[in-house]
Amino acid sequence: MSAFRSLYSSLRLAPTANTAARGFSTSASRNAARMILTGRLGAEPELHATSTGQEIIRYTIGTTTGRGENKSTSWFKVASFADGSQRDFLLSLPKGTLVYVEGDASMRTWENAEGQKQSTLNLVQRNLEILSRPQNSNAEQQ
Repeated sequence: MSAFRSLYSSLRLAPTANTAARGFSTSASRNAARMILTGRLGAEPELHATSTGQEIIRYTIGTTTGRGENKSTSWFKVASFADGSQRDFLLSLPKGTLVYVEGDASMRTWENAEGQKQSTLNLVQRNLEILSRPQNSNAEQQ
């Protein structure tokens, strides 16, 4: 009987090809491109309507890297499908607000009027956190 138990234990603990690759989850694997940005709003978010009439909020985040003469800023366009109070909150954010954004990223390629291929990185917001608001010069004077 003890030989049977040790055989059973060794079989039960031996990794299979499936458990070795994805032992942490039983769900199907999915391809996803996620991006995290920390930067400042380049302008106030704007509300737009899609061709189907769905409301979408678009905004731009600027991220700066480097120091001195090596300093450079990258601009990222973000779309949000927030609604209700979340939509109102996002639309109330002023330019310069420091934000942390998590989103789904995708690349879109098309040809421009001159026949040249162009690519755009699209980011759809999943999570937004406000890290700090810009100083209001009017409030400081009062």
